[in-house]
Amino acid sequence: MDVGPGHIKLAGVCKSFDGQINVVDGVNLKIPDGAYCCLLGPSGCGKTTILRMIAGHEDPTAGEILIGGENVVGLAPVARRTAMMFQSYALFPHLSVRDNIAFALRVRGMSKADRYAAADAMMAKVRISELADRLPAQLSGGQQQRVALARAAITEPRVLLLDEPLSALDEHLRVQMRQELRHMQRDLGITFVHVTHTQLEAIALADLVVVMENGRVCQAGSAREVYASPKNRYVAEFLGGQNILSGRVQTINGHHVVVAAPATHGIKVPLAPGIHVGVGDAIAVAVRRDDIELVRPDAPQARDGVMSVKTQVRAIEYQGYFVKVMLDAGADEDFVAYVSERKFFGAPFDVGDVVLATWPTDVARLLG
Repeated sequence: MDVGPGHIKLAGVCKSFDGQINVVDGVNLKIPDGAYCCLLGPSGCGKTTILRMIAGHEDPTAGEILIGGENVVGLAPVARRTAMMFQSYALFPHLSVRDNIAFALRVRGMSKADRYAAADAMMAKVRISELADRLPAQLSGGQQQRVALARAAITEPRVLLLDEPLSALDEHLRVQMRQELRHMQRDLGITFVHVTHTQLEAIALADLVVVMENGRVCQAGSAREVYASPKNRYVAEFLGGQNILSGRVQTINGHHVVVAAPATHGIKVPLAPGIHVGVGDAIAVAVRRDDIELVRPDAPQARDGVMSVKTQVRAIEYQGYFVKVMLDAGADEDFVAYVSERKFFGAPFDVGDVVLATWPTDVARLLG
């Protein structure tokens, strides 16, 4: 099958250091040509090691890495046509912005006129032409990042690799630079692989989100898929925005199961493809926090297709456009509702109030 030049395939990739346990453990992954992929996970999960193996700065202990259909294991980064943008930016402090961007072309022996013309065209593309003669110390963090990105992109790589590129920026600039990165990726039309431990960053940017734990891929899919349809408890908890309730299967009836959890008499949950359960099995159920509606216990209740749990308000946090209401779910599990600001302050609750937490039956999910 023909693949584009920036198509990446990892097949059974493992990496260990000094013969110790694998920090990357049998990863199989396909990243389409021209996609924006985020490798997401906590520190130590292997995501940066994968990035370095794709770049050619590390070799896998086992497995294959293919770029554009070619096995690149053992090839130097320049032969792979990859470029890497480091977290520190690593700009040369004594060189101007133009010379920093043109440096790789200088190493390749391109004439000064040609490399400056290419650098000027790249600066225009990332909108930093007015900074051409400045030194890195005269730039803001966001400007330095644009220079680093332009320097990486000027070699016309088929894959651009970004190691925690936004971690050094403040919140306002991070949001701005997320938009810039996405815009530049679309303009350049090449594959971006971006390592981050920040969930919001990944789901805001990526066509493909790859959630990792202990050197393995837990789930890979679109941002909406991994956020709204997590495959297991780890993904649901790491991505956030979900209530996770533990319980045991009471009954299985048609397309639904009833799960008994400590704070409930039974939660009806749709059966999920690929998850096989029997009566008495321990299972976890996920319900998105923004699917929870809070009502007074004496309010009229619709019965069909709606679950309800009687609970008590433990804490309230104003979050701006919504209010985070923390509820008592028994045991040690958190149970939270995200209530729109207008709705909450239209009929506010207080800490200690008894409420019914309700949600449509079919929005709950069994977790593998």
